[in-house]
Amino acid sequence: MVRAVKLLLIEDNAAMQATLQRSFERRGIQVATCGDGVRALDRWQASQPDVVVLDLSLPGLDGLEVLARARGEGLATPVLILTARGTVGDRILGLNTGADDYLPKPFDLDELEARVRALARRAGGAAGPDARAPFATPEFCGLRLDADSGAVCLRGQPMDLPPRELALLRALLARPGQAVAKERLTELVFSGDVAVQADAIEVVAYRLRKKIAGSGALLVTLRGLGYLLRAGE
Repeated sequence: MVRAVKLLLIEDNAAMQATLQRSFERRGIQVATCGDGVRALDRWQASQPDVVVLDLSLPGLDGLEVLARARGEGLATPVLILTARGTVGDRILGLNTGADDYLPKPFDLDELEARVRALARRAGGAAGPDARAPFATPEFCGLRLDADSGAVCLRGQPMDLPPRELALLRALLARPGQAVAKERLTELVFSGDVAVQADAIEVVAYRLRKKIAGSGALLVTLRGLGYLLRAGE
């Protein structure tokens, strides 16, 4: 059994910290928390997380200083900076200090989760309970991929989809709960079409989203990452 991702959330806003902790734990991610920059390094070393989500505006010690000291002490845990400082200069400074990813506030919880899981996978850590082998034959929210025919059935009935929408659904259904890069989906959906426009996949996703409405599965757009299928609330 694959163990859950272990996350250290360093965030001083009590309401934000509680909201994110509940959200991550509902999604199967183990969360340790810290709200103080001074104690952050000790908490980091004690919890041994797979990923750190780090706010920059911390009491006692700024988030960038926490990150710089962590890297100086050899802590190589992937770090996602989560902050209201969203300028390009701030992002460059954070990445140059040793961050692995950067998500400005306000943000989408699905995107945050996907980025956390991507960092955990990239570092060779746990992928969590939603991890699945690529291109398995899953059933998800009433959608099922028939490995023999390549068709997708909704509650036992084959869906009548155009080839490109079917190709997109098959690619996402193979990895429900995981982000699939826009570039990879474009390759799968528009195979061999060298003249395809960069935003063509967005049109296909828009059409497919409407056709699976009511199935219980949601097609979610993740800014800068791609798309994923997740279960509706």
